[in-house]
Amino acid sequence: MITLTELTPSEKKPGRWYASFSDGGRIRVNTAILADFSLYAGKEMEEGEYEALKAASEKESAKSRALNILGNRSLSRFEIKDRLIKKGESEETAEETAAWLQRAGLINDEEYARALCRHYAGKGYGVMKIRDELFRRGVPREYWEEALSEIPEPEAALDALIERKLRGSTPDKKELDSLCGYLRRRGFSWDEIKAAISRLDASGGGRTEDYE
Repeated sequence: MITLTELTPSEKKPGRWYASFSDGGRIRVNTAILADFSLYAGKEMEEGEYEALKAASEKESAKSRALNILGNRSLSRFEIKDRLIKKGESEETAEETAAWLQRAGLINDEEYARALCRHYAGKGYGVMKIRDELFRRGVPREYWEEALSEIPEPEAALDALIERKLRGSTPDKKELDSLCGYLRRRGFSWDEIKAAISRLDASGGGRTEDYE
């Protein structure tokens, strides 16, 4: 048998208690767990009940931690699970917590994919860069194509980036090379870049012979 030797309320957070046990263990519990397990100083617990209490405490702690991580930010299910593990939660608890957040509608990978695509397209990034971000953030591939189909065609973004970089000047070969490398790093394809350079040439702003 394991005895609950002391039950102390938290001085900083209402509704939180610390349960100390005869084996040296100390478990953080909330009011709901306190009631569910009928906890009180001097209570004796079988090993099974004690382990169940620890598991319940870990799950509630992970939920609280996950909500703090989310705050006002959007994250994928993969990201929240990864952050919980890095904070010290077990993989099983992190997975259960992520599933709970999804059921509660607090994370939604499909909507997150759309928001991510809109965000990076709005900042002037191409599809390849956006795909990299979807992959890095662990968004399931089943949501990629529909989300990507909703972003605008790249012409306007490319033209705006080129105008911002050149500031009305006519680029030489070296400057065009640098410009193309810059656009490539932002995730645009060579075909998209060539078309943009052609539009620049048509407007009298550059030469495209080496990019045909």
